[in-house]
Amino acid sequence: VQLQASGGGLVQAGGSLRLSCAASGSFFRINDMGWFRQAPGKQRELVATITSYGSTNYADSVKGRFTISRDNAKNTVYLQMDRLKPEDTAVYFCAAATGSWNWGQGTQVTVSS
Repeated sequence: VQLQASGGGLVQAGGSLRLSCAASGSFFRINDMGWFRQAPGKQRELVATITSYGSTNYADSVKGRFTISRDNAKNTVYLQMDRLKPEDTAVYFCAAATGSWNWGQGTQVTVSS
């Protein structure tokens, strides 16, 4: 499974960004999809996940500001990030579960104060 993420960039605090991640390759089905992030000097942490049926799970730090969604026909997951804060600055990784987690290459999100 190959995962291609896009949509990162530099934004001012309070702004918005939308990340996209498309899965391709050979697989029977994708179960959960999700976004994780890793800030400098910190461990990778979960941001949000979504099941194939649309059930979502969010980290407390992003609840009410981020929205995860997916298009099963396109094998694509999205992350709408609103009211961004400087502490959201990190490399964001998408992931897709096909029996095991598969990881994308990461996209940088930088929020300036």
